[in-house]
Amino acid sequence: MKFQMYHENYNVSNLEKSLAFYEKALGLHEKRRINGDGFIIVYVGNDETAFELELTWLEEHPQPYNLGECEFHLAFHTDDYEAAHKLHEEMGCICFENPAMGIYFITDPDGYWLEIVPDKK
Repeated sequence: MKFQMYHENYNVSNLEKSLAFYEKALGLHEKRRINGDGFIIVYVGNDETAFELELTWLEEHPQPYNLGECEFHLAFHTDDYEAAHKLHEEMGCICFENPAMGIYFITDPDGYWLEIVPDKK
């Protein structure tokens, strides 16, 4: 029996703001959308991997989500760490850096943490 990562879900309070953030910060674009009764689900991804991030907007939940202590994250590696860091610094979304490990974290509009890791060469 084999398993492959397929997608991860983040509930968002402002879908358009989140889509703009993920496009600018990580180059993720809309792959498909489900418009339901009281909800919208948008799957974003890129051409580098089949893995998708599922952004779910619920009509009945416009307020920010309680993420607890935010002790979870989704990680992205990049082939141009310096350019990515510069972009995220300009966007003002870097929330934590660990220079000793060579990584940093950014937050999306809802407070989800995203780890940025340089390519291992």
